[in-house]
Amino acid sequence: MQAAAGYQIVKLANGTHSVHSVAERETFHPVIGPVAEAEALYVRQLRLPERLAAHTGEFVIWDVGLGAAANVLTVLRATRETKCPLRIISFDRTWQALHFAREHAVSLGYFTGYENAVGELLDKHRARFTDGNREVTWEMRLGDFPSLMADVDNNDLPAPHAILFDAYSPAKNPAMWTQPLFANIFRRLDPARPCALPTYSRSTMLRVALLLAGFVVGAGHATGEKEETTIAANTLDLISEPLDQKWLRRARNSTSAEPMWEPVYRQAPLSDETWKRLRNKLNLTRNGGS
Repeated sequence: MQAAAGYQIVKLANGTHSVHSVAERETFHPVIGPVAEAEALYVRQLRLPERLAAHTGEFVIWDVGLGAAANVLTVLRATRETKCPLRIISFDRTWQALHFAREHAVSLGYFTGYENAVGELLDKHRARFTDGNREVTWEMRLGDFPSLMADVDNNDLPAPHAILFDAYSPAKNPAMWTQPLFANIFRRLDPARPCALPTYSRSTMLRVALLLAGFVVGAGHATGEKEETTIAANTLDLISEPLDQKWLRRARNSTSAEPMWEPVYRQAPLSDETWKRLRNKLNLTRNGGS
């Protein structure tokens, strides 16, 4: 175990290494490791190699929670044979985790072949490079993501085709899991551009927040000890297992289903108003509405 700048390298049960945040007391990708989790949660679930192979023009990915860059670098490696130009926009409030991870790139293992790209990103906040058969533009937006999404005057962000959503847990970082944040993300999507957002959580309050923000929501792929995750999209075509009436009944009885309307962590059952909106939303989705 090595520590510096508020982070540690830790060895997981399966022998792989990951980064641990001392301040947040959370380990990145703690069960199956950075690469395996990124492959299951993002690469395979979003069908990125297939979608990029069939795509015309630039494919845009939002990487929400850059952290130690495992998600982006795994996506790059998994889609390297496609010819589609790729633009990645990473968001985070600090560079520190990535700086630390680069110092321990050998232990982590997933930086191989992308050391120069990461170095350019850290030096210039933007990297342009040829990766296999395609051109990649990778840029970094430092700052408070919820504030950025709420800024109606900020119109320079291209609408994404995919969102890698990997924030710290709601208990540690509630501002990244509120219903208003997901509503602001949804408003920035292009209705004509299919986009999906997977994340590691399967919590009822998260799924209710996504549904009320406008997303279609479904059960996501298993990763490690998580038998189920969550995937949301602006089109039903990208959801293989939409939430159903059985889930709705469980949500009605849950003691932790009301979404967070403010960035303060708490657990509560559905209010009568939220229940009414949620029921109408799922009925519309089932009947082909949006």
